[in-house]
Amino acid sequence: MDWINPEQLTKLITTYAPKVIGAILTLIIGFWVVNRLGKVVNNLLQKRKFDETVRPFIVSLVDTGLKIMLLLAVASMFGIDVTSFIAIFTALAFAIGMALQGSLGHFASGVLLLIFKPYKVGDLVTLNGETGVVEAIQIFNTLLRTPDNKRIIIPNGVVTSGIITNISGQETIRVDMNFGIGYGDDIDKARSVIQKVADSCQHILQDPPVDIFVQELADSSVNFAVRPWCKSEHYWDVYFYMHENIKKAFDKEGISIPFPQMDVHLDQAS
Repeated sequence: MDWINPEQLTKLITTYAPKVIGAILTLIIGFWVVNRLGKVVNNLLQKRKFDETVRPFIVSLVDTGLKIMLLLAVASMFGIDVTSFIAIFTALAFAIGMALQGSLGHFASGVLLLIFKPYKVGDLVTLNGETGVVEAIQIFNTLLRTPDNKRIIIPNGVVTSGIITNISGQETIRVDMNFGIGYGDDIDKARSVIQKVADSCQHILQDPPVDIFVQELADSSVNFAVRPWCKSEHYWDVYFYMHENIKKAFDKEGISIPFPQMDVHLDQAS
């Protein structure tokens, strides 16, 4: 085995020592900068009140991406051609992106929901025809809890591509209901009974007043439109209270509630 010539050793040290020292310093400073940027991104997302499920994922994504760029930069300092690595990485990312195209779309929609906040956790909403309270806004899905305690999982991409109805997004909300009485019943009496029931509900606001008016003269009933106002969180309390207690009050006052039926009239033959 031939020993390395001192001149060759000196030349190698002179050639590669600055690169090695530069690479080490670049790695040390680079990792420090990446960690600082990760903390900045994390603090920024916390201030914007990003969902706790999404925030760590975004911070991790930024951190990993910056570290990959740093390692490629250090490799290029040694004269390594990183073009092939970039090409392989790009092809891999493209393949993964195509395979997860739908999921990535739902993720992007989830980020948009968290940025623009058309609804938040605890709001009563209607999404894709489903009504419920928002339990969580996850990376790919929004979770709803229905009044009958079912859990509805709706992909975020479906949410952002459809109509979003935020029922409790405001401080107050109007509860729209319809009640029918028979044609033989007294309209003014029925209106008075409905008003008394509304006055007895502790969740119904006095201002604005409850709207009670005849909406339709239907085939077998006179239909009232009843429109009380309440705090958003009491929507279902008012809705269920009015239906139950109006039925009880109508029964007590002898006011009929029509149901589909057929009257048959027979003419007596002469």
